[in-house]
Amino acid sequence: MNYGTSHSQNKAQKIVVPELAGRRRFILACFMLVMCALIYRAVDLQVLNNAYLQKRGEAVHLRDIKLPAYRGKILDADGHALAISAPVSSVWVNPQELDLKGKKAEFAKLLGLKVRSLDKKLKKVAARRFVYLRRHMDPQVAEVVDGLNLPGVYLQKEYRRYYPDGEVAAHLIGFTNIDDEGQEGLELAFNEQLKGVAGVERVLRDGKRRMVKHVDNIRAPISGNDIYLSLDRRLQYLAYRELKSAVAQHKASAGSLVLLNPKTGEVLAVANQPAFNPNDRSKLRASHVRNRAFVDVFEPGSTMKPFTVAAGMKSGVFNASSIIDTNPGYMKVGRSQVRDHRNYGEVDLATLLLKSSNVASAKIALGIPPESLWGMLNDLGFGRSANLGFPGEARGRLVGYEQWRPIETATLSFGYGLSMSALQLAHGYAAIANNGLLQPVGLVKGNTSEDGERVMSASVAGQIRHMLEGVVSKAGTAPRAKVYGYTVAGKTGTVKKAIAGGYSEDKYLGVFAGMAPASDPKLVMVVVIDEPKAGDYYGGLVAAPVFSRVMAGALRLMNIAPDDLPEPTVLASLERGIQ
Repeated sequence: MNYGTSHSQNKAQKIVVPELAGRRRFILACFMLVMCALIYRAVDLQVLNNAYLQKRGEAVHLRDIKLPAYRGKILDADGHALAISAPVSSVWVNPQELDLKGKKAEFAKLLGLKVRSLDKKLKKVAARRFVYLRRHMDPQVAEVVDGLNLPGVYLQKEYRRYYPDGEVAAHLIGFTNIDDEGQEGLELAFNEQLKGVAGVERVLRDGKRRMVKHVDNIRAPISGNDIYLSLDRRLQYLAYRELKSAVAQHKASAGSLVLLNPKTGEVLAVANQPAFNPNDRSKLRASHVRNRAFVDVFEPGSTMKPFTVAAGMKSGVFNASSIIDTNPGYMKVGRSQVRDHRNYGEVDLATLLLKSSNVASAKIALGIPPESLWGMLNDLGFGRSANLGFPGEARGRLVGYEQWRPIETATLSFGYGLSMSALQLAHGYAAIANNGLLQPVGLVKGNTSEDGERVMSASVAGQIRHMLEGVVSKAGTAPRAKVYGYTVAGKTGTVKKAIAGGYSEDKYLGVFAGMAPASDPKLVMVVVIDEPKAGDYYGGLVAAPVFSRVMAGALRLMNIAPDDLPEPTVLASLERGIQ
């Protein structure tokens, strides 16, 4: 029985084995087919048709990066740079990839940070993939950072704005923020023209996000436009230097100066104090940034009297020979009183300006139709913007004549009850200097109108200039405004500052507005010294000397011929006296 069983089992085994062998061969054949298919596919993709894999690989690592545009320069009339951009690098990190490799201390030092500060900052942004650690780094330091080869640390090319003259023209030029966008001054006013259009470049990066290949220049960056100003850098520095000195000397709160070409309306210089350095704004104070000459307004005081006289002459009621009785040195207007420093008696129009008589000025304003005075002031641009396009430019205040009461008409005639900026006052004097033609004021070189607006006749303007020459004589209020070799015409103003409930008795503005050479003015200037505290506060003592020094230098720098040199015999006598 046992033998028979064993024989049956052996026979069964002989029957089963061939079946298993067939299955094994089938499975092996399947594996071989799959392997052959994979080999074929690999050869096809990598040898015969490799473009597919390349495109797939590049799609993973291709990136479009922004190419910053070069911001246009701001230049003076002669092409000297007042604002330029320099290439710099900014350091950013991807905290997800960051590995400082034991170089944390060195890395932090290059960034200007302490290790503790770096750790604290990185901890706050650990979940982000992009964060700046240092903007606008010195290119040489940036190269050292790049040389550390730290994973997750990258450099980005940018531009940083630089102002070669520092604070000299800071109030006019303004500044940009860290993203190269204009924030103040002309940088803000002309931001669209200056900033250009950023470009786009497609690049191939490796696994560590380093650029390994330039693929395509999708859009080249377009540089911003350069802006040429009417400003003269030499005159600007002269104005800045003298105004700064005067503000310090008189312990004033602030000061402003505007220099114009009356023939074209171009601004040649504009200075303000206190100033700021746009290259280092770490301790910037908002009050120091204002371009006071353009955005601050004040009551002009006696500098308004030439316009009152011009309105009286234009109306036909008064002429250069008219006599005005100022006795007894004051006059009642309604319930109020207009007063002079002393009784000047009977005065003509020239003496009115020479002695700065409030009473005579008030009598002119009250003796002509109110619309005549208002029309003159309105034509000169008072009460509305000069349309420079400068951010925050002042309009000033000029109330319609329908609302004037007699006392308001009287006080307005000598500069109270209306307000204007230093620029607007200079613009008004430019009309007197330009024979009654008022040119639009401008800051951009060549962007001026050939035809001005006539606001007074050439005859009236010429007579006013001649009268204003007396103000600068020894008998006038501003002998310190004289310029050797040149005739000067101008007017002082000493203005009580408005406070709540009236006018201060100890806070003044000292103002001088004038032109030279008076025979054919090429330059007009206004100087304002705000709250001088060193003793003197009259316009003829604090503002007129600044006018004299700046005007003397400007006339020489612009090669304007003298019109008031001494006679040869007098000059020879003077030279012998010196010897």
